[in-house]
Order: sequence, then structure tokens, then C-alpha cells
Amino acid sequence: MERVYRILRDWLMTAKLAPGEFLSEIDLAERCRTSRTPVREACTRLMQDKWLSRIRRKGFMVTPISVRDIMDMYEYRKLLECFAAEKVARMATEEHIRGLQAIVAPENSPTAALPDILRANAQFHWRLAELAGNQRVINQLNLTLAYVTRLDTLCTQTVPGWIGHADILRAIETRQPAEARSAMQVHIDESRDKMVRLFSAGGER
Repeated sequence: MERVYRILRDWLMTAKLAPGEFLSEIDLAERCRTSRTPVREACTRLMQDKWLSRIRRKGFMVTPISVRDIMDMYEYRKLLECFAAEKVARMATEEHIRGLQAIVAPENSPTAALPDILRANAQFHWRLAELAGNQRVINQLNLTLAYVTRLDTLCTQTVPGWIGHADILRAIETRQPAEARSAMQVHIDESRDKMVRLFSAGGER
């Protein structure tokens, strides 16, 4: 079941299973090369994470994305990530900072491919949570960042202007916790506004 769960979660994150798409156990079992039982178990778990909803007599549906969903998710992100950024700015070592700089390097490369930038984005935010050292924050952020990866996959090529992490990293490098918190808040608000503009124009997905 774990293998199937990871496959389906990856397909959801990368929008290979698109919001609003109907899914049947038989079709998913064929695509995952397994029986229906692990598919059913994986889909039940994905329902708990709000990726899927059950459609009676039809199977499952990939949960559509609404503007309200985006607003709620980014508000929750701020609670987790402003805390992490502030704490890391207080205690980051030079080695930690060099590691963060290496993670975001693709953002400054004109030849970096979109998948590399998306991976760097998720890894930067996850690493901040890891450095902050709160396992509950890490666990919650893992799921939240998976949702963000899907939004970025759906929207980044449509909405111009990648929002980088330079201000956050600068505040951490200079050991300014309040500035790190503020920079993270601005970063998340700008990302939210970008997504909301697109989804407001295009409707629920």
C-alpha cells in the first residue's frame, strides 16, 4: 500500500491527476500494476489528507481547488513558516547558512528548469522547518508543501514572476529574527496573492 500511496501522491503533487478528475480503482490498479485493495487503501489515506473525495458508486475524485482553499492554506503556512524562519535566524550556524544558499542556487540560474526550481523551493522551506527542530511543524509542513508544489506546477508557467527567497535568507544570514519573520510573511503573502489572481480569473479547478 505504501508504494501505491507514494505513486498516487506524486501524481497528485505534479498534477498528473488533475483537480476535478474522476478516478476508478480498476484504472488506478492497472496504472500502478497492482490489485484494487492497495489502491483503495491508498485512496482512503489520501482522502484523509484532503487530496481526494469519495464519489458514491463512481470511485474517487481529485478534490478541486478553490480560492478559499488557497487562502486557508497560505494562512496556515504563515503560522508554521514564520515561526521556523524566526527561530532559524536565531540559531543558524555558518554551515546551515551555506546549506540554505546551496539549496536556492537554482533560483538565480537563468538556465534552471522549472522542476529544479520547484524542488529547490520545497526543499528550502522544508529545511527551515527541519532546522527549527519542531517535529510537529515538520510533519504539518510536509503535507502543506505538497499542496504548494501542485499549485506551483499548475500555475507557475502561467503567472509571470518567480518569487524567490533572497530577503528571507539575508535576514537569516545577518541573524535578524524579526526581519526573517517579516520577510517570510511577505514572501507567503505575495505567493498567495499570485495564486489567488490566477484562480480568481480561471475559476475553481
